[in-house]
Amino acid sequence: MPDKKRRVTDFVKGGGPYVWVTAYDYPTAKLVDEAGVDGILVGDSLGMVVLGLPNTLGVTLADMVRHTQAVARAAPKALVVADMPFMTYETGPRDALRNAARLIRAGAEAVKLEGGSEYAHVVEKLVKAGIPVMGHIGLNPQRVLALGGFKMVGKTEEQKKKLVEDAKALRDAGVFAIVIEFVPASVAKEVTQSVDVPTICIGAGPHCDGQILVLHDVVGLSERTPSFAKRYANVAEEILSAVRQYVQEVRARAFPAKEHYRDV
Repeated sequence: MPDKKRRVTDFVKGGGPYVWVTAYDYPTAKLVDEAGVDGILVGDSLGMVVLGLPNTLGVTLADMVRHTQAVARAAPKALVVADMPFMTYETGPRDALRNAARLIRAGAEAVKLEGGSEYAHVVEKLVKAGIPVMGHIGLNPQRVLALGGFKMVGKTEEQKKKLVEDAKALRDAGVFAIVIEFVPASVAKEVTQSVDVPTICIGAGPHCDGQILVLHDVVGLSERTPSFAKRYANVAEEILSAVRQYVQEVRARAFPAKEHYRDV
C-alpha cells in the first residue's frame, strides 16, 4: 500500500512504473488498495464485467456515480479516477463540466474521458475548472460501433500519426496522465516518448510509464479475458466451490450447525 495518499501531482514522468487497476465497489477497493496499487479506476467497464452488458455504451452517469461512491467509501490511499460514460462529455464543455462535477462530488479525485484532439477543448475546460483529467487514446471502447469491434488501433501510419498528435493535444490541454489502450507496443513507445506526462498502458506493451488492468481479468472473474490481460488467480472457481459446498450442506441439513444459531 502507498505510504501516503496519492494525488494527481504524484504522477510524474519518470516516476513510475505506476500500477493501476479497476474497482467498482467498497470491498474490492479496500483489497486492491491494501495490495499497494497507485491508482484505482472506477471504469465504465463495469457495464461488461459487473452489469452484464455487451459493451460500455449502456453505462449511465447514475451507474458511475453509485459505483464511485462505493469505491470512495473505502477511503483508499490510491488515487480514485472515475470514467465519464458515453455521451456525458461529447456534447460539449458545458455538459462535461456538469457531469464531471457529479463524479467529483461522488468521491472521484479525477475523471477520465476517451478521445484525442477532438476533445482537447473539453479537457481544457475541465482542468481550468479545477477538475483533474486523465486522457484515453488508442482503442476507445465507447467508439466500438464506429470501430466495428474491439480492434487494435495504430497499425497504419495514419493511425500512428494520429495517436501521437492526440497525445500531444491532450498534454497541451492539461491532462495529468494518458491511458493508451490496445495499440502496437512500438507505437505506444513512440507516443510515450513524445509527451512529458505519464502514459498508462493496457494491452499496449511494456514501454509506458505504468500499467492498468481490469480487476475481473486479474482475478479470474471475467467470462472472456482479453489476450493482453494476465489472470493471476481463479476466484470464479473458489466462489463456485464454496457455494456448491453450501448448497450440499443445506440440502443435507448439515448447515446450520449448532454453533451457527441460538435458542431463546
